Amino acid sequence: MSKVITLRLSEPEYKRISSAAEIEHRPISNFITTMVLHEIEESYFVDPIEMAQINSDKKLLSNLKIGYRDAKKMRGRLVG
Repeated sequence: MSKVITLRLSEPEYKRISSAAEIEHRPISNFITTMVLHEIEESYFVDPIEMAQINSDKKLLSNLKIGYRDAKKMRGRLVG
């Protein structure tokens, strides 16, 4: 089921988004949805090829497991 949200945009933001949506012949809501979902996919998820590379690197996997165990036991320190 679709949800309705309110989004507050400044006039310059609205004009930029509206222009980009118009170039792609899409409604603004579809343009915003598509761009946000694309950004989430690119920023927060690993593509299958990259995941295969990670899974094939045994040393990396070992170090990740050690790091996970240490973090769970709250050993070490947070570096910013």
